[in-house]
Amino acid sequence: MTEGTRRNAAPAETQPAWPGDPENAAAEAVAFEAIAHLLANTCRWGGRTRRFYSVAQHALVMAGEVETLEGVPGADRRALTLHALLAPARAAWLGDRGEPASAKAAERARRLGERIDRAVREAAGLEADPPESWAEILRLVDRMADAAERRDLGLPPPSGAGAMFPPLRRRVRPMRPERAARLWLARLHELSASAEGEAARSPEPVAADTDDPETGAAAAP
Repeated sequence: MTEGTRRNAAPAETQPAWPGDPENAAAEAVAFEAIAHLLANTCRWGGRTRRFYSVAQHALVMAGEVETLEGVPGADRRALTLHALLAPARAAWLGDRGEPASAKAAERARRLGERIDRAVREAAGLEADPPESWAEILRLVDRMADAAERRDLGLPPPSGAGAMFPPLRRRVRPMRPERAARLWLARLHELSASAEGEAARSPEPVAADTDDPETGAAAAP
């Protein structure tokens, strides 16, 4: 390479601080830009789908659904929506492979996942552990979003899952990874700014139910 070529060469792209060892996950080491790209480039169900569908889009669908809940005060709704957006973030460290192969592997995944969840929430300005009423809502919306995604991508129910949860009414349309990363990060910044200072408040229990271009979901007729 000549001197002139070296001078005109594009500078090396700065790499985000990618997540490291999940055993050492801590709030001060969480880099949300890196998490956005990892979630957007991680396919749901360990890639067992003909059409790419990212974990980042799954998080956006969850957040979009939680945001429509009725009977939740505005500040609590914003904080709960942020929890929903962050709920699948552990996949940036652990991937999205479905059920572990053994009880030992399942216990390790549970332990590491909980550690990551706490670190990510703290980094976003939330309490490390949401109230149980919120956690139950998040589990319900996660299962309903999964059912809707399987319905719209033509996937069978998970093996051994028993009765399927009712799917969300909104239709899901896969989006490109770069768009999913951009929207996830923008949503994070929006919700973090709104929810700042609200995490310390004690939320009231709530009961869990449009076309939303930000999630790739369309309202059912």
